Amino acid sequence: MTQIKLVKCRPDAVIPKYAHDGDAGMDLYAAEDVIVKPGTSVLVPTGLKMAIPYGYEVQIRPRSGISLKTPLRVPNSPGTIDCGYRDEVNVIIYNASIKDSDEIYTLNDKGVKHGTYKISKGDRIAQMVIAKVEYCSFDEVETLDGIGEDRGGGFGSSGV
Repeated sequence: MTQIKLVKCRPDAVIPKYAHDGDAGMDLYAAEDVIVKPGTSVLVPTGLKMAIPYGYEVQIRPRSGISLKTPLRVPNSPGTIDCGYRDEVNVIIYNASIKDSDEIYTLNDKGVKHGTYKISKGDRIAQMVIAKVEYCSFDEVETLDGIGEDRGGGFGSSGV
């Protein structure tokens, strides 16, 4: 098991944990209340700093329930936290609401609501996965002919 040193930079921060044995991702929690208006992106602080070991990264991914039941998205998914990053971990959240409303919704509201959302301190906002990183170097050549197999295209080349 990989050990990651962690510091709470906010006293009420919640240490990530696996919900079930064998899960790939650990839940990340909001360390403060954040308002997310339609069409905007915000940083949601977690209150945590980590020393990720060399050769690893932390990937930030959406929670499927939030993606299904709200218009809130993790737009750079998966987000990468490199092993050299030592500042507070934040999660980028985008509100893809197609309209606004006078009401402010929460992650616990039933059904997809379009409008402004309040992420509350302690809400599970994303998940993180620890991943091994393979490092490489490049060898510039004149042509790729005869190296491996050329599958012949991309971007719809195999049909719609």
